[in-house]
Amino acid sequence: MPLPQLQQALGELIGDARLVVSELPGCDLKLWLIDAANMDRAFSPDETRRILHEPPYWSFCWASGLAMARYLAEHPQWVRGKRVLDFGAGSGIAGIAAARLGAREVVACDLDPLALQACAANAALNGVALGYSADFFAEADRFDLILVADVLYDRANLPLLDAFLHRGRQALVADSRVRDFRHPSYRPLSVLDALTLPDLAEPHEFRRVSLYHASREPL
Repeated sequence: MPLPQLQQALGELIGDARLVVSELPGCDLKLWLIDAANMDRAFSPDETRRILHEPPYWSFCWASGLAMARYLAEHPQWVRGKRVLDFGAGSGIAGIAAARLGAREVVACDLDPLALQACAANAALNGVALGYSADFFAEADRFDLILVADVLYDRANLPLLDAFLHRGRQALVADSRVRDFRHPSYRPLSVLDALTLPDLAEPHEFRRVSLYHASREPL
């Protein structure tokens, strides 16, 4: 079970922090997330240093991931019967949503081994099975859809928008950070309201999640 290792890793970063089962608003999924009480206090200098050096992003449900899960629940045809890769999976929410909605196969892909452990713990919590990958570029060009949620916060990741269509026939991107999103292959699809859990009191602009779609084949 990956949960004890995750709890240990979180405790080493943030004192008394605990992972708790958290129901997600607006969808029928739940995740192991950091308890909200530990986000509503001042961090010590050592905790701050450790968090900045190795942020436990896998212990949050980021707004873009929640928006992606809600969008897929409303439009299950995107994933039903499809081979899906969840890029930068984090907690695994997008991939888990796809698996719950009848995807033929879902691979959670993340560079961080703790994130892959979090995906496994959350997949078990939601009663689904995922595959796991630590190297996107080692994957074959065999996926029907690449899911990408909350990855473009680092603008250095923007060139990946092309790479997604080298591993999948289509890509769905959810993002709340890039306001000047421009790419010839991607078109705006929808805008949804969501928030990060536990609530980080982010500015309202980061609660407006834009979804974009790209396809390398004519629709």
